[in-house]
Amino acid sequence: MPRIRCRYMDCVFLEDGYCGAAAVELDPDAGCLTYSQSEATPAEEEWEDEEFDEEWEDEEEDLEEEEEDEEAWEDEEEEM
Repeated sequence: MPRIRCRYMDCVFLEDGYCGAAAVELDPDAGCLTYSQSEATPAEEEWEDEEFDEEWEDEEEDLEEEEEDEEAWEDEEEEM
């Protein structure tokens, strides 16, 4: 049986990152029509502003490193 990875972290059907609903309805424009928000968001998923800023900075650093690697790769190709 196929498994559908779910990106809605607060869906009642979410089971270990995959949809646990018996049937799923998707719309290209609206997304998942089966999605149903859970009653309460777990406390561990609530982010403080400081934690969010740290995560954002980490992602920016990773992006910068990827861009530098890509530029180095392009330079090597041009030399050949």
